[in-house]
Amino acid sequence: MRPDVLLAMGPGIAGRLLGEAQRARLEGLARTDCQLVAHELAATGPEVAAALAEAEVLLTCWGAPPLTAEVLTAAPRLRAVVHAAGSVKQLVTTACWERGIAVSSAAAVNALPVAEYTLAAILFANKRVLHTAHRYRALRGRPHDWLRELDGAGNHGRTVGIVGASRIGRRVVELLRPFALRVLLFDPYVDDEEAGRLGVRRVPLAELCAGSDVVSVHAPEVPATRHLIGARELALMPDGATLINTSRGSLIDEAALVAEVSSGRIAAVLDVTEPELPPADSPLYALPNVLLTPHIAGSLGTELHRMADHALDELERYGKGLPFATPVRREELDHSA
Repeated sequence: MRPDVLLAMGPGIAGRLLGEAQRARLEGLARTDCQLVAHELAATGPEVAAALAEAEVLLTCWGAPPLTAEVLTAAPRLRAVVHAAGSVKQLVTTACWERGIAVSSAAAVNALPVAEYTLAAILFANKRVLHTAHRYRALRGRPHDWLRELDGAGNHGRTVGIVGASRIGRRVVELLRPFALRVLLFDPYVDDEEAGRLGVRRVPLAELCAGSDVVSVHAPEVPATRHLIGARELALMPDGATLINTSRGSLIDEAALVAEVSSGRIAAVLDVTEPELPPADSPLYALPNVLLTPHIAGSLGTELHRMADHALDELERYGKGLPFATPVRREELDHSA
């Protein structure tokens, strides 16, 4: 079966997501116009409205408009959403679940580059790379005793605290296994038996913060996790420790974090902030102990094609009448990204 598929995503995304190989495969799997990409689904022009009325599957990515009851009324044949990205929270509405629409996500695939970014950040943090790079630049060739200054640096025997056993958190734990690192975990949904299988020790959040050289945040953005890392948790972190956040900016009390990193007591690697684009006068841009990146840990460049390939695998399964390999279930969204 070759279902009718409509692409729905933000401007410019489809051209980056789908390379030549992905476009050719999509055209073989479905009846679709790869040149027609819906950026809006409500109150659209006649071309998109006609395609939406016939669509059995929506292939979505970042920037896709929410699937409101109004949109679903205009899509009477819609049976599935294949999301070639991570979270579907801004896309899939209650109306979708009530209609029984099947949903798939590439969250597990998008977790891979985030975990790789995190691994690099952990190893660099313990090696004090950011600090050393700034010092080296300032010294400009003057002789210096680096072994003495970096006497406490290194990855051997260090402790890493993982906040949240999400897909990304679990992948980070897996990537850390070859290294001589001790891993602590805080996650209220993980018991000691499961922690043992993961090869980590489950501890309360306060103990994790106090006992870790690096604290890496991978919990989902839900009401219960807002400012999960606040002034108390930051104060517990040892001098010289590093906080890494590749999850969502809201999980950290940014005012408390700015106070700590401004003192120079701890360092931070921040791929996300609150707001996502810090104001021009934010101290985070200039502090030498802060590495600030513009939400790049997730898939970009060639990594987008991996998400597209996953989505096409799911579309192929749908066409064969098979269940999705990575379905999204409504009940999981309360404690997942």
